[in-house]
Amino acid sequence: MATVESLVAQIQGLSSSAGDLSLLLTHLKQADEFLHNESTRLLPFLEQLDPTLHSLGYLYILEACTSWPVTNEQARRLVLILSRFLTSCVADQIRLAPEKFIAVCKSFKDQVLMLEAPIRGVVPLLEAVKKLRSSEHLTTLHPDFLQLCLLAKCYKTGLSILEDDIFEVDQPRDFYLYCYYGGMICIGQKRFQKALELLHNVVTAPMSSINAIAVEAFKKYVLVSLIYNGQFSTSLPKYTSSAAQRNLKTICQPYIELANTYSIGKISELESYIQTSREKFDSDNNLGLVKQVVSSMYKRNIQRLTQTYLTLSLQDIANTVQLSSPKEAEMHVLQMIQDGEIYATINQRDGMVRFLEDPEQYKTCEMIEHIDSSIQRIMTLSKKLTAMDELISCDPLYLAKVGRERQRFDFDDFDPVPQKFNI
Repeated sequence: MATVESLVAQIQGLSSSAGDLSLLLTHLKQADEFLHNESTRLLPFLEQLDPTLHSLGYLYILEACTSWPVTNEQARRLVLILSRFLTSCVADQIRLAPEKFIAVCKSFKDQVLMLEAPIRGVVPLLEAVKKLRSSEHLTTLHPDFLQLCLLAKCYKTGLSILEDDIFEVDQPRDFYLYCYYGGMICIGQKRFQKALELLHNVVTAPMSSINAIAVEAFKKYVLVSLIYNGQFSTSLPKYTSSAAQRNLKTICQPYIELANTYSIGKISELESYIQTSREKFDSDNNLGLVKQVVSSMYKRNIQRLTQTYLTLSLQDIANTVQLSSPKEAEMHVLQMIQDGEIYATINQRDGMVRFLEDPEQYKTCEMIEHIDSSIQRIMTLSKKLTAMDELISCDPLYLAKVGRERQRFDFDDFDPVPQKFNI
């Protein structure tokens, strides 16, 4: 009969080569039930193992230890052990048992949340994501990592995995959460273009029925569209699911009304509507974004002035845009110049603003490199899409579905002899 001591000895002796690891994996699978039955006394045995040298065996024991509910005191001890393991384990070994590794990572996330210390989980879980994932693959750990980044307000750390291209998804829910949390992280960093892209992915993703993630994403999608684009189109793309097309705009009616009010261009009407619906926006935790929508209207109105005037006084800008003073108008103009939203100079002596043309000539080395990089990326994406299209066109499930839906014709329906054309 197997004992914990003998299993630890096997782990120590069979962790050096690929062949040994394969044999060890067989032993560990056979001992899995035994480990779970002995879970309460396994922690001391981890001291005999090195998480770097014995990653696979360490993983199996650790998963058994964390498979049951733990107290706060136990969680404090386990978080230290789990954190050390996730940062030092070897990718090649843990990938032999991905389900176990995912279970351990999710237990780790739950425990740092139980301790109300999400920041303690950010770096270890980032390492776990890097070790588990293959290129262009979305793991179930991605959304968990982004959730911890949000709660810990480590937005820049979260951005590190949002730059990677994703082409493979296992579970739709993981994709929804990845894009939703990612969108919120980009909002926190004022990267509204990327946030809009991620939220758009949630709203337009395939779904048979509406879900809460899509609803919350759509609310933020409307607000970020107004902030970044200065407008929101109520017609969703054709590839959006019928469930989303039918329900989202009805469920999120206050946000559609906000977009309609914004399109009028009057600050007073926008602020009046926001005040009326303030409780709704506040309960959705979107009041901060709504306030940024108001601020963006001032910017849009100032941008419209650049299309009409070459020079304008700060007092006239304040009056036209409905700002309280020339000083406030100056602050808005300076911020927009700094953000590259307008090109202008301010004469402090007479309080006049001179609007300029875009100085970018698109012929610098940096710009050429940027354009070339974008072209290369688009070409790579095009090849990837072609390969995916060919793969889908050969898929038996797809062919069966197309075959059922395609209109069938009898051979007699076609004329075997071409008709003569009169010229």
